[in-house]
Amino acid sequence: MMENWFDASASSLLAILLSSIGIYISIILFTRLFGKRSFSKMSSFDFAMTVAVGSIIASTILSKSVSLIQGVTGLFFIYALQLIAAYFRKYKAFQNLIDNTPLLLMDGKEVLYENLKKARVTESDLKGKLREANVIELKEIRAVIFETTGDISVLHTAYDDKKVDSYILEDVASR
Repeated sequence: MMENWFDASASSLLAILLSSIGIYISIILFTRLFGKRSFSKMSSFDFAMTVAVGSIIASTILSKSVSLIQGVTGLFFIYALQLIAAYFRKYKAFQNLIDNTPLLLMDGKEVLYENLKKARVTESDLKGKLREANVIELKEIRAVIFETTGDISVLHTAYDDKKVDSYILEDVASR
């Protein structure tokens, strides 16, 4: 059974090589055609796009049941759907439908435990992000936000008189 792990025919290796080249060229062309937004992490929809592209790439390159033409076609439609979604995101109703809302996890040095629970973020995760952002005193923190992508942003400064501009927190759910 274990010998199958290392078994490959010359024709299967050639098929993988040619599929890899075809998919690679397709990704370059589609990214140039549809824009760099295709690989951004600005929303949960963008993340889904990245996962879908990765899945199509793997299936096309390694599966005998998916042809190169089918893989390239699938990639094209995923890129097109992402472009369409990016266009419609300018309408608030559509944006609310497909995007998560950023959530405030800390307001100054106050930890918002209910929001941590909503976001399924542990206090240990939060502390790790504070350390990652080089926060050394809680009084430096102005806001900690759980972004739509699942990233955590830490807004901090050593200057006591500095406040976060309201524009930056405009779309953040606070409680």
